[in-house]
Amino acid sequence: MLIRVPKSWELPESAATSESAYLLRPKPVTPRRDFLKTIGAGAAGLAAASLLPASLRGATAGFPTKVNPAYRDPALKPTSYELITSYNNFYEFGTDKADPKPNSQGWKTEPWTVEIGGLINNPVKIDANDLVMKMGGVEQRVYRFRCVEAWSMVIPWDGFPLSKLIAFADPKPEAKFITFTTFNDPKNVPGQRRPSLDWPYFEGLRLDEANHDLSFIATGIYGKPIPNQNGAPLRLVVPWKYGFKYGKSIVKIDFVAKQPRNTWQVMAANEYGFYANVNPTVDHPRWSQASERVIGEGGAFGRRQRTLMFNGYDKEVAALYKGMDLAKFY
Repeated sequence: MLIRVPKSWELPESAATSESAYLLRPKPVTPRRDFLKTIGAGAAGLAAASLLPASLRGATAGFPTKVNPAYRDPALKPTSYELITSYNNFYEFGTDKADPKPNSQGWKTEPWTVEIGGLINNPVKIDANDLVMKMGGVEQRVYRFRCVEAWSMVIPWDGFPLSKLIAFADPKPEAKFITFTTFNDPKNVPGQRRPSLDWPYFEGLRLDEANHDLSFIATGIYGKPIPNQNGAPLRLVVPWKYGFKYGKSIVKIDFVAKQPRNTWQVMAANEYGFYANVNPTVDHPRWSQASERVIGEGGAFGRRQRTLMFNGYDKEVAALYKGMDLAKFY
């Protein structure tokens, strides 16, 4: 008899907060997996879905599933939707936290094509909505979010496990890393007309990090389509790492043999390394990482709390870095 042993982060379904209890939760809509059943499964269903109006399609339409109870810690209070979507780091739309929301309004993310290539057996260029359908739809996970600037949020992300995309791509044995390239649209995006970063934004993970259960591709927030200012329509989420690791508005995913240099590592290697793991014992050269300001609790001078190793996911991910000097590999 097969006995399933629960993973360390799994909670009983009874511990999950109901959808209606979420802050600013939108009115319930048909879960995407149920919606797809009504149009048929397999290739026929995918073809039919591709003919739907943009307002009714996958990645940008939301179709929220229920909260995955394994990723819903009852002790975590989700940050309000308004704060999540109005306090953002997205230099393409401005360097101030308030810039991305107004500056990204009207920017077009439909249609959106993603290219998946490199050392894989299944290279493809695919519409973002069709990719979500191939991944089996979306689920909602509630994750801590920690910015290197010493502030934090708790965000209910909708999306799919990155491991599903990796399985779909079918990497070759020599593939050891996965990279994410974001869009480059200086004509329509003000920040990319300035040399604040080397555009387009570029990020990477070790393949074992990317395959971890916690690694996620987000397509929504609170059951709503992910807004432009938060990285529509596809955004990387790696909850044990600092937020600069979370590549937004991804257009290209490559599997490579050698460790890449990410954008911030190229710009300021003394401040930003490849790994970007949340580590309160290693300070940023210009500020401490030992504590963090909780966004939404008291404004600019709000409550601070102790920063947790690996952002509170120590038990789940510490084994990935066994034997490594985390002050050197920062």
